[in-house]
Amino acid sequence: MKWLNWIWHLYYDGFRGMTLGKTLWAIILIKLFIMFFVLKLFFFPNYINENVQEGEEDEFVSEQLIPQHL
Repeated sequence: MKWLNWIWHLYYDGFRGMTLGKTLWAIILIKLFIMFFVLKLFFFPNYINENVQEGEEDEFVSEQLIPQHL
């Protein structure tokens, strides 16, 4: 448990002493939010829910992954 306390204080003191770093971390977090939440809503629709009835998702995925000529 002593090493957890040491790690906590290491990061706490490091982030507390930042000036420019806080702004950079804020920019990074905003970019990640945009990439993973906003873009997913508009550009990556839920294809399986739109094309398959409930309960048949596993069959649809296996048909798409396994070539039919085998």
